[in-house]
Amino acid sequence: MNVSWQRVIQGMLIFVVAGIPTMALQAPQRSVRDGVYTGPQATRGQTTYRAKCASCHGNALDGRTGPPLAGADFIATWSKEPLAELANKIIRTMPKNPDPRLTPQETGDVLAYMLQANNFPTGNAELAMDEAVLKQLRLPAPAPAATAAGATSNVPSLPPSGTVAQVMRGILFPSSNIIFTTQTIDPGAKKPPVETTGGMDWLTWGGSVYPGWDVVDYAAISVAESAKLMLTPGRRCENGRPVPVTDPDWIKFTLELEEAGKASYKASQTRIQEKVSDSTNQLNESCMHCHQAYRGRTHCVKP
Repeated sequence: MNVSWQRVIQGMLIFVVAGIPTMALQAPQRSVRDGVYTGPQATRGQTTYRAKCASCHGNALDGRTGPPLAGADFIATWSKEPLAELANKIIRTMPKNPDPRLTPQETGDVLAYMLQANNFPTGNAELAMDEAVLKQLRLPAPAPAATAAGATSNVPSLPPSGTVAQVMRGILFPSSNIIFTTQTIDPGAKKPPVETTGGMDWLTWGGSVYPGWDVVDYAAISVAESAKLMLTPGRRCENGRPVPVTDPDWIKFTLELEEAGKASYKASQTRIQEKVSDSTNQLNESCMHCHQAYRGRTHCVKP
């Protein structure tokens, strides 16, 4: 009996001891209210910000050609993601001009300055560019804003201008093809300028105006936003029939399209070709689901 109970107890100890490290590795979510940067770091960040960020985001972080980096709208947007997402966006895509990207140290400093500008407290340790740590940090979710009575009553309801086929061919097809092209072409690769004769080549126009990665960003956003156009009441199919905007399958596939566009945009923000290429699987599936369910693709009719 003593031997049996000893084995049982040993087994329990092995289970408990083995379980403790696993639980310890699952660090609890932290808030930037806990003090995750230092005052001197924020001061360095302010210097970097004024030199490399203020021309787009404003001297007071209130936005200019770029979005604001302080205030309720900023917090509402970025509280939905861990701080790692904001850090990755900065370090991979900022600044927008041809200047070199911010270094990890500069990124951490600028983030510290942004937290200070949003009135989050300082702490005893600097904010480090450690992805595991940043994934545990979040901005606090803002309190729900009260909607003023009649706030949306003056917003005009615009009728559709084209058929669902025209929307697809004018927005979805070219935008999707830009994203699919990342399977074989690196958007970040330097390319010689393209000269066109006999009129504008609209396929290469975007690439001659914006950097390659920006073009992919815009295409992904276009895909996500165009999903809303699929649900516009009163729109017609190519055969003249109303778009089945209340059909559960149509709604389901439209939401899939929006999610696919968002996934491609998130992948594009990493500036890693392979990640965007992988995201095209989700985009392709979302298109196929709708095409297979509705005969003729643009005729909005189930077989």
